[in-house]
Amino acid sequence: MNKYIKMWTDPELSVNIFSEVEDDFRERYCIYLRTMKQRIYDTYLGFNELEDERKMVNQQVIRTPGRRGEIIKNEEIDKEFSRRYIEYKKSSELF
Repeated sequence: MNKYIKMWTDPELSVNIFSEVEDDFRERYCIYLRTMKQRIYDTYLGFNELEDERKMVNQQVIRTPGRRGEIIKNEEIDKEFSRRYIEYKKSSELF
C-alpha cells in the first residue's frame, strides 16, 4: 500500500508513469494514423481520412481546450503528414 501511495505522491515517479503512458499513446495513435488513407498529392482523387481526423481533433480542441490528448494528436497528425510528404517527394525524385 505504501508503494502505491508513494507512487502518486512522489513527483519523480508520477512523471515517469505519465511519460510512459504518453509515449504508449503516441505510439498507438501513430500506428492508427498510418492505416488512414489520404488523397494523392496534387490531385483531388481518393480519400481524405487523415484530413477528416485532423478536423475532428480540432473540433474537440475547441470544445475542451487544453487537453493533453488533443495536443498530442495534433502533433502526431502533423508528423504523419510530414512523413507522407517526404515519402512522396522521395518517390517522385526517383522518376
